[in-house]
Amino acid sequence: MPTYMDNMISPLPLRLFDSMVDITKLRVKSLTIIHAGHLPGRTLQRGKTKFDHWAFVYISAGRGYFQAGDGERQTVEAGSLFCFYPGVVFQYGPEKNGFWDEYYFTIEGERIQEWIANWYKQPELVKHIGTDESFFSKIELIFQLIDSAVPANQDRAALALESLLFDMMLRWDSPETDSRSLFVHKVIDDLSESIYQPLDTAALAARHHISIPTLRRIVHGYTGYPLGEYLHRLKVAEAKKLLVSTDKTVNEIASLLGYSDMFYFSRVFKKMTDTAPRTYRGRMG
Repeated sequence: MPTYMDNMISPLPLRLFDSMVDITKLRVKSLTIIHAGHLPGRTLQRGKTKFDHWAFVYISAGRGYFQAGDGERQTVEAGSLFCFYPGVVFQYGPEKNGFWDEYYFTIEGERIQEWIANWYKQPELVKHIGTDESFFSKIELIFQLIDSAVPANQDRAALALESLLFDMMLRWDSPETDSRSLFVHKVIDDLSESIYQPLDTAALAARHHISIPTLRRIVHGYTGYPLGEYLHRLKVAEAKKLLVSTDKTVNEIASLLGYSDMFYFSRVFKKMTDTAPRTYRGRMG
């Protein structure tokens, strides 16, 4: 995955992805990812901007604003999701002298209208959905699929994006009175915040006054993964960011993420990415 420098956008390396696949070879004709990217530390603001395609943007850190047409200027903060679409003028960006970390996907296809009609309601609104670490692992998977330039993987990337946006909307659309939904999100958020510690299942369960079997059922039901595997995936997603954005050694990263054995960490990383940590850093550097 190549990185780029553009100081007009950010002082940090950017990752940009363009679909390199012949669209005639795609099997999913109703949804195509055209562009995607990760813009960490973005400082660039945009005013009176129009878009030819739909684009969905997730902000993982920082703060700023978003305005669609003549609508109200809305606050954007870490954990915000918003979108652009044709026919409307947008103004958006980080606060003056501030920044935000941005992930975006530019897409086209008939499937989008189905989303808007059935579950992606009020596209003009900023949706505050939180910073669940599972979002990042799914985004990184989509990036890898796009970057492979394999037609079947491009289809998988489009379907994975649809699934991710659907999950994000479920988070936003959950009624505040749904105490079980809020409780599940609280447990998942707690787990996501534990990536820099060894997994202590008993302590995590005790904090939420539930049994360990109940904790395992909640995590599997929400993520589709067993508890241990899900936490490994969160840690690997964080390790990818550390490998790209810091000079820390693999051993230091393993230790930070709660792995006492660097070789075990490396095996886990390779199992989930098909790449050794050092190789991943070399490809991204």
